[in-house]
Formats: sequence, C-alpha cells, structure tokens
Amino acid sequence: MAAPAHLGLETRADFRRAAVELLDSLPDTTGSLVVDFSATRLVDSAGLGVLILVRQHAATRKQVVRLRGLNEEIRMLLVLTKLDDLFAIEDRGAR
Repeated sequence: MAAPAHLGLETRADFRRAAVELLDSLPDTTGSLVVDFSATRLVDSAGLGVLILVRQHAATRKQVVRLRGLNEEIRMLLVLTKLDDLFAIEDRGAR
C-alpha cells in the first residue's frame, strides 16, 4: 500500500483503516504489509503513532510491516525515535 504524501493527523485514520483491512485479509502468521513511502514527504508525530498502531496490529497476528522507499529525512526520523527496529526497512532499490 502507498503511504500518503503527508502521513499525519489528517490522514492517519484512513491510513490505519486501510492497513488493518489489508492485514486482516491475510491469514494469521503469514504475509506482510509493504508500505511504500516513495511519494511521502512528511511524517509527523501522529503519523509515527499510526505506524506503531499498525505494527502492533500486525504483531498480534504474527505478521510483518515492511517500509519501502523511505527518503533520508523519514529514515532519520525513525532512527532518532528508535522506531527503526520495529519495522523491516527495505533499501531504496529493493522491490
């Protein structure tokens, strides 16, 4: 699924709903949700919060959340907030 251009207060509810629906469509203990950040320019605290909630939902189902296409600013934000270890982060060129 594609993350919005600004993952934050205005977009968090729709993002969470779509992510949970995708995770719930997979059988427990299988699969992963790949979130493409290629078009995302900004993630604020509300956006970080929704990523954590989506990751928690996936963890209860023994699934994985993968983040793809992170720009350097978003990658650094995850590192600074120590959230980078919660997600499988794919390299820029990974498909």
